[in-house]
Amino acid sequence: MSVHHHAGKPVRPEDRINIGRLVSDYFLQIPDVNIVEQKVTFGTSGHRGNASLLSFNELHIVAICQAVAEYRTKQGYKGPLFLGKDTHALSEPAFATAIEVLIGNNVPVVIQDDDGFTPTPVISRLIISHNKVNSDQADGLIITPSHNPPTDGGIKYNPPHGGPAEGDVTKLIEQRANDIILDQLKDVKKLSFKQALASPLLSKQDFIENYVSQLDQVIDMEAIAKSGVTIGVDPLGGSGIHYWPVIAKKYGIKLEIVNPVVDASFAFMPLDKDGKIRMDCSSPYAMAGLIAMKDKFDLAVGNDPDFDRHGIVTKTGGLMNPNHYLAVSIEYLMTHRNWPESCKIGKTLVSSSLIDRVAEMINRPLSEVPVGFKWFVDGLHDSSYAFGGEESAGASFLARDGSCWTTDKDGFIMALLAAEMLAVTGQDPHQRFEAIAAKLGKPFYGRVEAVASLQQKAVLTALTSDAIKTTTLAGEEIEHILSHASGNNAAIGGIKVTTKNGWFAARPSGTEDIYKIYAESFISDEHLQLIFSEAQVIVSAAFTDAGVV
Repeated sequence: MSVHHHAGKPVRPEDRINIGRLVSDYFLQIPDVNIVEQKVTFGTSGHRGNASLLSFNELHIVAICQAVAEYRTKQGYKGPLFLGKDTHALSEPAFATAIEVLIGNNVPVVIQDDDGFTPTPVISRLIISHNKVNSDQADGLIITPSHNPPTDGGIKYNPPHGGPAEGDVTKLIEQRANDIILDQLKDVKKLSFKQALASPLLSKQDFIENYVSQLDQVIDMEAIAKSGVTIGVDPLGGSGIHYWPVIAKKYGIKLEIVNPVVDASFAFMPLDKDGKIRMDCSSPYAMAGLIAMKDKFDLAVGNDPDFDRHGIVTKTGGLMNPNHYLAVSIEYLMTHRNWPESCKIGKTLVSSSLIDRVAEMINRPLSEVPVGFKWFVDGLHDSSYAFGGEESAGASFLARDGSCWTTDKDGFIMALLAAEMLAVTGQDPHQRFEAIAAKLGKPFYGRVEAVASLQQKAVLTALTSDAIKTTTLAGEEIEHILSHASGNNAAIGGIKVTTKNGWFAARPSGTEDIYKIYAESFISDEHLQLIFSEAQVIVSAAFTDAGVV
């Protein structure tokens, strides 16, 4: 994809969204779930859509919340459901709809005490903390489309383990929700918003104090405070904006919020690579404002709207590549925490192989899983995984005593870890990356997209290793061809091909008529481009062999 001519520049009048129209469409437009694009569809991070495109409307949320209420009843979950929302325009009306349906189904619901915003990792922590000392089993819903554009809405379900729901669970919720809509909401139990707010089933807690007071269990906050490290924070208008001042005050750290604005249009954002407004804290275009301030602070950090992702900006290297920061974080944590040596390092199969080399260097077990943070949940929950991270700048890790912290991605702790790293070692994350790369090799990493029909995507999803006929890739012998992840033998939903100094993985998109190729070289950027070129030839040959052109 070419870079838009206005990428990294301020939002123009024509880029702004019509919030009034968007919210009206949420309530007034009626989706037809016989049309694929208008169905309830749970991807790796819940259901997402756009009210004006009839893919995220009141009926979707009514049906999803009814399905969740029925599911938790069947499972015997009698504890509270912690409900959170981010700062997208559609999150507020969806939050109200969720309360109406959940309370209508006699679900005890807990929300932030000022009806404020709640980050994804906070919901995960609340669920885990509750279920550790109670037998009634709490779960949660977070209303967020993550870093997606301001026109989008989203909702995701976290069962009692606190992390993203497994595929078999979301499939049940998805199917039931679509059936409810097809049946014209006949089975829905729903109160008016006024009735729901007055119900004793709805309670409020100070989520901010609860989460912030526990942060020193996972991060050495004392070391950060004593070092005097200065931190610039851009919440990108997200749900954690009111957490940072409390963190700074409680732990005495030098922290400044450089952008205190919450605006559902996100009109303060620099435009992303494609010229759209997108709150992607791993994008140098979306993070252009914070990058420009890099010399003002020892470290600068940003997060997406639901705070499950992180962006790290250093004086020495600017915005860090997410893969580089994952590798550095793993190396630091495994050498500065007293965790059992049997604890695994979890990575998704499209994350950098530099992580593999770090794991080998520090002699720790590595587990490579398919794309999706849900694959780390069980391991983080039972502390058999010390760390779980994915290339899209999402990760979490164990508490300092080796217990479970969160089973969902936590942008707060990944941002604060960078400050701890600098405070304890005197090196910022970029400097530590340079040292690791000097030992283990410098990675050249990228991703490209190609158009694919539904038939081609189906072929790619079902591709097996014996469908790949070639024996070399970019001048090197192919060592492994994988259709299942080595860490848990789960299907990749595509293919991964590896050599001594490079690899590629090809997967179909779940929402667009494209497939994605991720690739990496430890030789050069030219070698990376050759991998990309040959990868597309290999995938095209697989389509031809399957009779799909």
